[in-house]
Amino acid sequence: MKIENYIRDIQGFPKEGILFKDITPLLINPEARTNCLRILVNSLENQKIDKVVGAESRGFFFGMLLAQELNAGFVPVRKPKKLPFDTISASYELEYGTDSLEMHTDAIKKGDRVLIHDDVLATGGTAKAVCELVEKLGGEIVQCNFLMELTFLNGREKIAPYPVFAALTY
Repeated sequence: MKIENYIRDIQGFPKEGILFKDITPLLINPEARTNCLRILVNSLENQKIDKVVGAESRGFFFGMLLAQELNAGFVPVRKPKKLPFDTISASYELEYGTDSLEMHTDAIKKGDRVLIHDDVLATGGTAKAVCELVEKLGGEIVQCNFLMELTFLNGREKIAPYPVFAALTY
């Protein structure tokens, strides 16, 4: 089964000139979803993971599944003012301006072995901000994990030297 057959291209979303990679067909097909989860888990080569950190919002889907499969805690990273407890934040560059992400201050303990998960590695800004949050709390990043990587945007360079795995590359 090829999981790329379950990624739908949407031209002009969210704005003209963008080719959006829609993961909805993957999410609604149990066999494809399970196969994709297997690929993501197998990339870890039996490494011990204490926490899976999922980036808002599409990183939550497989992030929770990975946490369940790995018997690890799940940590949501969200846009500002979405988390109810004390938070830390990290900013990142957008095409026009900046944005930021937040994580609860008690989400990661010093020495926790952390898997970071998001749906797409594009320019690397979001992933770099998530790495900064994990490091601020003393977590050890085992791997940055993605459903897909858009290699032409060179995001991998921004999050070096962390190990990166993507189930699909474009």
